[in-house]
Amino acid sequence: MENNNNITEFILLGLSQKKEIEVLCFFLFLLCYIVILIGNLLVMISITCSQLINQPLYFFLSYLSLSDLCYTSTVTPKLITDLLAVKKTISYNGCMTQLFTMHFFGGMEVFILTGMAYDRYAAICKPLHYTVIMTRQKCAAMIAASCAGGFLHSSGQFLLVIFLPYCGPNEIDHYFCDVYPLLKLACTDTSRIGLLVIANSGLMSLVTFAVLLISYAMILYTVRSYSVKNRRKALSTCSSHITVVALFFAPLFFIYFRPATTLPEDKVFALFYTIFAPMLNPLIYTLRNMEMKNAIKKLWCRITGRKEMN
Repeated sequence: MENNNNITEFILLGLSQKKEIEVLCFFLFLLCYIVILIGNLLVMISITCSQLINQPLYFFLSYLSLSDLCYTSTVTPKLITDLLAVKKTISYNGCMTQLFTMHFFGGMEVFILTGMAYDRYAAICKPLHYTVIMTRQKCAAMIAASCAGGFLHSSGQFLLVIFLPYCGPNEIDHYFCDVYPLLKLACTDTSRIGLLVIANSGLMSLVTFAVLLISYAMILYTVRSYSVKNRRKALSTCSSHITVVALFFAPLFFIYFRPATTLPEDKVFALFYTIFAPMLNPLIYTLRNMEMKNAIKKLWCRITGRKEMN
């Protein structure tokens, strides 16, 4: 990977310049990352090793956990080690690789969440045709499309910054390599490129979020004629997904759907979609879901060799 500039590495300024805060954050984020690993692996294995894998909702959920795991792993391990490092550096190639992989898995997650909304729409609004609409082949095609969408998105972001000249300074005011902080360091006018970044990230988030809103508007329109009990039952299957979407999309809108500038609050908002959302997603989808609880219980009984208690 050739770089047309004098910079061979970048210095990440991180979350804070105070050592006491960095040590506290180290233990906090290390604990968060362990929870992310255990929670998402548990969801993936529990679904894969049970009959739930045959249901579209859980098929998508297993891939959501996989994308969560990969997504946070592009940023969090580096953040944790940097919190105790004297000098936080990342090579030019490492920076560009981190940028590409983070946007790839992030874009993939956005499209998977959109696919899950379509699944809930089909289940509630087209119940008699659900098995025909959401076949295994169609679900697999939607996952493949999510990967392709994530690749196209990350390739766009990558190409917008890889050819920019960086001749100093080389300090990135963030804890990972992202587009806006890199545009700030480029020694050329990046105003037009900033508009392209908004068109790529901002519009992708806006369009997918619009699809989500339309799906749930159709769901609410359909369940209005249900009895209170059936309405509550139908909407309970959507509540977890709505919570996850809100956690993931709200900070994305704040950071990417605005002019290409960096703000001090960006680091805090970025923590929501790089660490907190991947940590909370498994909890959100299991705490109120009896099928997931039973699948995890069966997996635990299988591992420990205990007989399942009815």
